[in-house]
Amino acid sequence: MSVLIFSLFIFVLACFIGFELISKVPPTLHTPLMSGANAISGITIVGALIVAGSLGEEIGKWIGFAAIILATINVVGGFMVTDRMLEMFKKKEDDK
Repeated sequence: MSVLIFSLFIFVLACFIGFELISKVPPTLHTPLMSGANAISGITIVGALIVAGSLGEEIGKWIGFAAIILATINVVGGFMVTDRMLEMFKKKEDDK
């Protein structure tokens, strides 16, 4: 029981710190940080694949599968947002 409470405490603390850090990021740094976050999510996918392919209990495999899906959505969405933001910085050619 104490492990569950400790894990919940760490999760809530991580959510609070993550929100505080992300809300303080200026817009000019958003695109480089988003690219870094995409790389970290790629590492998360590798970890989720290891968990899903493990020989452990069935619930672990389902949690690993859910982690694969969520991390993949995060990576794809992050690259879409990064690409869209980089499009805003390209020079527009005048129609001649």
